[in-house]
Amino acid sequence: MPSVFEPETIAEAAALLSAGTTVSIDRDGGDVVLSMRKLNRVLEHEPGDLTAIVEAGIRLSELREALAPHGQTFSLDPPGDPSIGACLAGDLSGPRRHRYGAMRDLVLGVTVVLADGTVASSGGKVVKNVAGYDLGKLFSGSRGRLGLVARVAIRLHALPAAEATVVAETDDPRTLWQEVLRGPLDPVAVDFLPSNRIALLFDGSDAAVARQVETSPGAHQPDASVWDESAARQRGAGAQVAFDWQDCLLARPGAGIAFVETQVDRSWSPLAERVRASFDPKKVLA
Repeated sequence: MPSVFEPETIAEAAALLSAGTTVSIDRDGGDVVLSMRKLNRVLEHEPGDLTAIVEAGIRLSELREALAPHGQTFSLDPPGDPSIGACLAGDLSGPRRHRYGAMRDLVLGVTVVLADGTVASSGGKVVKNVAGYDLGKLFSGSRGRLGLVARVAIRLHALPAAEATVVAETDDPRTLWQEVLRGPLDPVAVDFLPSNRIALLFDGSDAAVARQVETSPGAHQPDASVWDESAARQRGAGAQVAFDWQDCLLARPGAGIAFVETQVDRSWSPLAERVRASFDPKKVLA
């Protein structure tokens, strides 16, 4: 059985990686499993800028609880309750991706520990920041193979005054979706579910939400529980958001794509393998 190491500082994590022992991050695979459980603090929060810097071990539920008194939230909704580091390593997202994007779109900067123990940072804590290499994008979806994500600067959003879900059933989902796109509706989250159901989530002021619910096309009904079903299906598909441009058509210019359950390609590309080799030539990270 591998030993579990729970660092309380970035320096402790760096010391472990620099020792050359085979390490896996928050999962089995290495001689040592490095757990980020104790690195779970909100380090900075700038309510006026809608930004925060957090340690990678903080879970989404803990982060939302800390932000709620300020009327703000982190608009990422993957299934379960993953840590921020896991969200970045897997580039996770959920149906709210339609408006807010995936994890890579909400990251402003990162601090990482490379396989040789080097601590590197890029980006910053403001939205319009172009300083240095964009390690946040590079580490999105890296699955812990390029280094340890230690801290993340993230973009926040205001909590809406109201929200409502409608589920439309149709024999012609393509036509119904095109009607949504051509109309004035602005859904926050979208999912296409079996039996030809399209779920739409609206948020904003009470009046704006009521207006969008009333003008939603097709025969529809309120059903907020549909998002639990969506999360369960996504969890069954490996917590990934998969895309099928031809079949789902849940896309528009400038917007994210809703989750559609399909087989996800988990293979590691030759280019990604070359990047990994340059970051971890001694194969410390398992």
